[in-house]
Amino acid sequence: MQTALARTYVIGDLQGCHAEAVTLVEAILAREGELEQAPPAILFCGDLINRGPDSLATLRYVQALSQGSGGRIDAVLGNHDLHLLAVANGIRPESGSDTLDTILAAPDRAALLDWLRHRPMALFAAGHLLVHGGVLPQWSAAQAQALAGEVEAALRSEEWTSFLAEMYGNLPDRWDDDLRGAARLRCIVNALTRMRFCTADGVMDFKMKESATVDPATGLMPWFDVPGRRTADVTVVFGHWSALGLQLRDNYIALDSGCVWGGQLSAVCLDDRSVLQVQCPEFRRAGGKA
Repeated sequence: MQTALARTYVIGDLQGCHAEAVTLVEAILAREGELEQAPPAILFCGDLINRGPDSLATLRYVQALSQGSGGRIDAVLGNHDLHLLAVANGIRPESGSDTLDTILAAPDRAALLDWLRHRPMALFAAGHLLVHGGVLPQWSAAQAQALAGEVEAALRSEEWTSFLAEMYGNLPDRWDDDLRGAARLRCIVNALTRMRFCTADGVMDFKMKESATVDPATGLMPWFDVPGRRTADVTVVFGHWSALGLQLRDNYIALDSGCVWGGQLSAVCLDDRSVLQVQCPEFRRAGGKA
């Protein structure tokens, strides 16, 4: 029998939940093997680490999968992944909820961080656009990928720590094609890794974190509900928003089903929208998510 073409799976936020990551990946590989499929592409939607019980083992696991896959397995960067890079370089302090100490003390720390900073900010696969947080309504899929590439170039440059030092802040909170320098890159990072709600004209809000809904009187709405958003012609896949849970809609897939909070770790096959999930213990009590 001829082996079928490889399919593509996307996996939600791991946040240091190593055992669950291994279980879910092995379930994907077993399923594809039973169906006599070629080895699948597996893409992680960011926040590989932090808050869960074993950030070091999780990061090592995904790095090994990626490096041994010939490009089939990869991950986009999330806000927690960027936070690790900043903490490791003395740019940001650790927070009380961080679980990064084992990575920072690891003998392979330099190799892990170097691999991490070379990950993409966005990926286009199987007709889907994968990011960690969101896509501003003014951006097309092609523009989002091009702007992600600007941040990737900064992270992969010799001056990457200087970029990290200027990456934090909530302003500018809206896109302008005339933005330049650190302000431009900061706006791109915030949209791709931090955004949940914004206004109809794309002003980002970073205060609302705990809910999937917001009072309409605020003028805010989920970024994917903005009328006329330019990525409505593609399906955007994202994590970052555990309050939403797993959602499969015509033009977006929300993947963060709250693994670290006692929910599930979810994988979606982009070819047929089938779902695989692993139930997770409550490693952290919900509240104060960032």
